[in-house]
Amino acid sequence: MPHLPPILVDGTAPFEAALSALAARGPGDLEAVAPAVREILASVRSEGDAAVRRAIERFEHRSPGALVRGVEDGPAALARLEPAVRDGLRLAADRIERFHRRQWDAELARASFLYEEEGITLGMRVRPLARVGVYAPGGKARYPSSVLMAAIPARVAGVKDIVLATPDPDDRLLAAAHLAGVTSILDAGGAQAIGALAYGTASVRRVDKILGPGNAYVACAKRLVFGEVAIDSIAGPSEILVLADEHADPALCAADLLSQAEHDEAAYTVLVTTSPALADATAAAVAAQLPGLARRTIAEASVRAHGAIFVVPSLDRLVAVAEAIAAEHVAFHLAEPRAVLDRLASVGAALLGASTPVAVGDYLAGPSHVLPTGGCVRFGSPLGVHDFVARTSILQYSPEALRRQGSAVAALARAEGLEAHARAVEMRLVAESDR
Repeated sequence: MPHLPPILVDGTAPFEAALSALAARGPGDLEAVAPAVREILASVRSEGDAAVRRAIERFEHRSPGALVRGVEDGPAALARLEPAVRDGLRLAADRIERFHRRQWDAELARASFLYEEEGITLGMRVRPLARVGVYAPGGKARYPSSVLMAAIPARVAGVKDIVLATPDPDDRLLAAAHLAGVTSILDAGGAQAIGALAYGTASVRRVDKILGPGNAYVACAKRLVFGEVAIDSIAGPSEILVLADEHADPALCAADLLSQAEHDEAAYTVLVTTSPALADATAAAVAAQLPGLARRTIAEASVRAHGAIFVVPSLDRLVAVAEAIAAEHVAFHLAEPRAVLDRLASVGAALLGASTPVAVGDYLAGPSHVLPTGGCVRFGSPLGVHDFVARTSILQYSPEALRRQGSAVAALARAEGLEAHARAVEMRLVAESDR
């Protein structure tokens, strides 16, 4: 029986083909759903609430009351939860807030500045966005953790109006919204929710930015409304890359792979190791652990479709392969994890050592678990307070400063064929000389 996931040895054609496919992956085939999403967005834009309700009835198979509700049910919802869940949400909210307050102090607390040189005042003003929309999926599973991970950084950044879009929220989501500082809830999911947030309706105020993961319809809708509003990224399937040497525990490597596989049939679960024996043992451990999962069907489909074990001859090659894959989550089951991390640029969340499972990052370590996928960690970053601010450039010239630089500005403008630019400078210079 073939290994599940397959074991691929460096230097072979299957290894190179699988690595090339992984490196070229993106957020998924959004074109397949684009026609349907365009139709939904166009109807929401032209018909507003009526179109949103029609889409909810068609795709969510329900008829909501008010589209937008307050968060006054949050405290009661929190009280109704099992004590362990309630305490876990509170602990997670506290840790996420503490991390992002440190991030604010490090990145943005002193980001606004002004300085003056030779009659020129220059600077930058940083301000929070006024209103953001946080999307929380309502499909295969409910993720109150995603509400905390997206809304708390927004609140720390100073956003005053945070609307949570999620279909038919249960007590877990209402409690998370309360703890995160959500100010209102849009009772809708899918492309219809994205359209309402982006365009605004009679019930839904237009937001400045939409954040949070969703299915292909949500991802496609976010891509299509970009420009009307800002978005965080086009989220693809969840993914994990496990890096391991001969010292790693194959059972833990397998557990980390399956922790992402159970998210979605399209999730990516990849191991790169310098040890052939570890590769064999991990594949066996995956097969042994699968039957015990409540979401076995989903996890097994993920491992079959997008699982792979790459065997490489050295740490140098391991680093090169990891860099090519550029994964959302990278688990370092290595003797010297920090030394290898220092050699890697493209990592979304680095989970260092065998005692750091992905789950701690998913729930309550502190950093947001909203991460770039599909190789976008090459240029993207985890969601943070920086995603909820806008920057303004400040420029002020004194008459003397414009006299010193005006001729250079005019020359550059004419070099680009922009005569009006040049004249706008020279008119000021003439007016100043006539005084």
